[in-house]
Amino acid sequence: MALGFIKKIFTFGKDEAVPASVAETPVEEAIEETEKAHDNLEALAEEAELASLSEPEPEAEDVPEEAIEAHVLEPETSPEPGPEVTEPAFAPQLPKGFAVAAEEHTEAEPEAGKPKLTWFQRLREGLSLTSRQLTGQITALFTKRKLDEDTLEELEELLIRSDLGVETAMRVTGALSSERYGKDVTGEDVSRIMAAEIAKVLKPVAKPLKLDLGHKPHVILVVGVNGTGKTTTIGKLAAKLSGSGLKVTLAAGDTFRAAAIEQLKIWAERTGSDFIGTKLGADAAGLAFDAFQQAKAKKSDVLIIDTAGRLQNKTELMAELEKIVRVLAKLDPEAPHTVLQTLDATTGQNAMNQVEIFRNVAGVGGLIMTKLDGTARGGILVAISAKHKLPVYFIGVGEGIDDLEPFEAEDFAKAIAGIGH
Repeated sequence: MALGFIKKIFTFGKDEAVPASVAETPVEEAIEETEKAHDNLEALAEEAELASLSEPEPEAEDVPEEAIEAHVLEPETSPEPGPEVTEPAFAPQLPKGFAVAAEEHTEAEPEAGKPKLTWFQRLREGLSLTSRQLTGQITALFTKRKLDEDTLEELEELLIRSDLGVETAMRVTGALSSERYGKDVTGEDVSRIMAAEIAKVLKPVAKPLKLDLGHKPHVILVVGVNGTGKTTTIGKLAAKLSGSGLKVTLAAGDTFRAAAIEQLKIWAERTGSDFIGTKLGADAAGLAFDAFQQAKAKKSDVLIIDTAGRLQNKTELMAELEKIVRVLAKLDPEAPHTVLQTLDATTGQNAMNQVEIFRNVAGVGGLIMTKLDGTARGGILVAISAKHKLPVYFIGVGEGIDDLEPFEAEDFAKAIAGIGH
């Protein structure tokens, strides 16, 4: 009946007369009747649509707004979504060790039958020679002995010989004396106190490497003696940065070694970074100049420049580094924005001397310690931190790309003292 009524209303003026019943109805009542009929039609259509579905849809009040939007935007046959990729407003999220920890880190699959080691396990394994030698001597020293002045003096000498440095040795013996003087002491007691005191020395220097991405490019100058792992470290840093979405350029500033140039080129290809090199024996400062301009033109976020490290020609080397710094400062008054020095842990006290040399010439602002695996001289990092108080950004315990990780003070202290988590 309602349909017939509506039909008649909408055919009015098309050669049909309005029925008397309609004509006699007040206008307001006719409109109300029409709206009710329209509502009834929508209800019938909705019932028909629901009846055609094999399974009913959930009620609207049970479905969150976000889910409804997702259902509308995505086709029913869409594949399983992969990792979400977001476009940052200013810059890509920095990886762990660069002030903001990366949310995801792709790890190589462990070999069949071998469980994947955590970073602390790899660190402890890498420092095993250092810790075994140190804890073995401590245990032998405190076997069936009370803590007296002679014992404390022997312990202090032992710690200094282990490259921990005078300041750290005095801290450990002082803490041990105030807690256990005149009492029986075990090697475990000493290791516990030693780990706590080493951590106190290292915590102030365990910092992330901050990048000022307001500068494009942010220039990182990497210095250090040849053989300390400069080029490999640069490659590993590039892998971390490019993996987080940053555009990276690598410049082969060690123009005196063909192997260094070729190795850095391989790292650039492997990490998807731009590479800038020159002929063997060319002027390193000129290379730095060209690298900066090209990196800026390509809108690179980070420019990492390798340098030579020929301490046997110390005067020439220092003059070359000073020239590189001067040239970069002409292009950007604040460049280089970061000067990193790589140190080889196996060199012991020589590493301390290297910090003094490069800090004076190139203005070193932070350290990366490499080759902590397979050495009994890992304690030198503690002595360097106590004396120079330079930030320690990363440490390496192997040649693998995953063997360079942000420096964690407590983990390092426990690994040296032979204490597990």
